Amino acid sequence: MKKNFAPWRHRLHEIIFEADTKLGKLFDVTLLILIIISIVLVMLQSVADINQIYGSWFEIAEWIITVYFTIEYILRLSCVYRPSKYAFSFFGIIDLLSILPSYLELIFGMTSYFAAVRAMRLIRVFRIFKLAKFLDESNSLMAALRASQAKITVFLTFILMMVVVIGSVMYFVEGGQDSGFTSIPRSIYWAIVTLTTVGYGDIAPTTSVGQLLAAIVMIMGYGVLAVPTGIVSAELVNTDSNSNHTPSTQVCKECLSEGHDADALFCKYCGENL
Repeated sequence: MKKNFAPWRHRLHEIIFEADTKLGKLFDVTLLILIIISIVLVMLQSVADINQIYGSWFEIAEWIITVYFTIEYILRLSCVYRPSKYAFSFFGIIDLLSILPSYLELIFGMTSYFAAVRAMRLIRVFRIFKLAKFLDESNSLMAALRASQAKITVFLTFILMMVVVIGSVMYFVEGGQDSGFTSIPRSIYWAIVTLTTVGYGDIAPTTSVGQLLAAIVMIMGYGVLAVPTGIVSAELVNTDSNSNHTPSTQVCKECLSEGHDADALFCKYCGENL
């Protein structure tokens, strides 16, 4: 046990950061429910008719949730060895963003500017993966994404070059105010929309050559969509076949690392006692 790190802080860390106890699971489920309620409140506040009737109740509920998140954020900082490490971690920043908008609105009164930021709370839903039922599956998915990162990067680079070339060609074929292809960047925008099979229809070729090129790009789009799916699927199958253990929900108090073996006594990244 670290010097000056009281037993109650160890117990608090177990409840807040882990989910292999009843209190830990209850904490995660309560957090998930409050996150969903908060997002629903943000949505309802954007509907003028509903907000006009229930706006005051929405504000009260929002402040109750904000106070809860504020207390939770302070407790998270207090039960780790290095609070600054958590504060600047991914979820630490999300935690801060989830409470800042309400206080900024109170000070500056610019509600519309900060409502969208509050939706970042939804990212915290991923903490529910710490429940034992989903932990192994979420780790397998993350491992597959990491393993396919290089391949997907190469693929996206190729796609980027492709849309630049297609957009440039389409500009010289269709260039003009009437067709909508008024510049190469706008033509590249059309190439991206067409290649991804979105097809907004705000820009469309009018010449025979342009329409032929558009048809080729549309057909290519189906193949483009299949590539990243195949890459991740192959890595996911490979990860599942190589996986022979189920990690625990324990989080290291020193380095905040997760994904330890179920029978691990020490952190495999920094050696701290779990």
